Amino acid sequence: MLVRLLVKAGAEVRCAVTEHALQFVTTLTLETVSNNTVYCDLFSRANKHSTEHISLKDWGDMLVVAPASANVIGKMACGIADDALSTLLLSFRKSLFVCPAMNTQMLESPALQRNLNTLRNDGVRIIESESGELACGATGNGRMAEPEEIVRQIIRYSDGQAGENSGGPKAGGRRILITAGPTYERIDAVRFIGNFSTGKMGFAIAEELASRGNEVILVTGPTHLATAHPGIKRIDVESAREMYDAATSYFPSCQAAILSAAVADFRPEHTAPNKLKKQNDHDGLTIHLVQNPDILATLGKMKRDGQRLIGFALETDNELQNAQSKLERKNLDFIVLNSLNDPGAGFGHDTNKVTIIGRDGTLKTGTLKTKKEVAKDVADLLT
Repeated sequence: MLVRLLVKAGAEVRCAVTEHALQFVTTLTLETVSNNTVYCDLFSRANKHSTEHISLKDWGDMLVVAPASANVIGKMACGIADDALSTLLLSFRKSLFVCPAMNTQMLESPALQRNLNTLRNDGVRIIESESGELACGATGNGRMAEPEEIVRQIIRYSDGQAGENSGGPKAGGRRILITAGPTYERIDAVRFIGNFSTGKMGFAIAEELASRGNEVILVTGPTHLATAHPGIKRIDVESAREMYDAATSYFPSCQAAILSAAVADFRPEHTAPNKLKKQNDHDGLTIHLVQNPDILATLGKMKRDGQRLIGFALETDNELQNAQSKLERKNLDFIVLNSLNDPGAGFGHDTNKVTIIGRDGTLKTGTLKTKKEVAKDVADLLT
């Protein structure tokens, strides 16, 4: 299906396969849909060239590994070249996409995740797997992205490269984590502690960065907003602890993170499984709150050389001092300050007015703009 879709989109396709791949699909099938000979034997006399892998790497503009097993991902990360495909992969220096597909436990193993991070750092673009029914019969993350989605991402990347080569907008090509929206901290089965954040600012940043050719991981709290760009992978969470788990999980594999979510600082110590009922018309209700984990501070401690970390600060008094203190304490590169004292800024509006403070003490105060325009200013911090 993937070969058919690529051919239909106007690509010329040649297939290189492993011995194990031919247990699932035949050479004849691949040659029929691609209209080209399949490369599967490093030393076959049928090869047009004695070094077929060198010929293919010169011929192709892009290489897509789909599905990518744990085995081939491990070979790529370690530079092993012991068959036709792995030899081709080691010599290929152009656009390279990997589409993981495997059992959930294999996908989540530390070794596999280390190998994927190695490939990302080497410039390989990972088209993330999806949740669904797996070959083993279980349901979970590890199902290869749908062929239509793979083709969409390839075309989007190609369009970005074409724009770059023609002097148009430069493709980003990085993996960026963004948090957006509020968090809800449950009191009982029907009530929660929350805030008025809508997620508009974070979603605008995600769309802007994706439009520049970046792979965006958007971790969002409850919101009615929808994402439009296919380059955005959306992770929906509810509570601060769920957002913490997602952010700390994805950050190591990202080159940058922008944390615009309005995360609750506190949560109820205990959550009632049922709706709490008032006992009479006079007694109140006391709820003991405990601190949530600090996502921004944790990522600041995790940040390694080369990673960029941008935070947001929503203040009502002593705005600059509080924002500068937050930037230093949490090891940020930039902090974006909103003030609720500015009309048209803050939660719920389609506009915002921000001041951007840099680690080096630079300060840029903006005017009231649409959140899409502010998103461009924030995205520019990563250039």
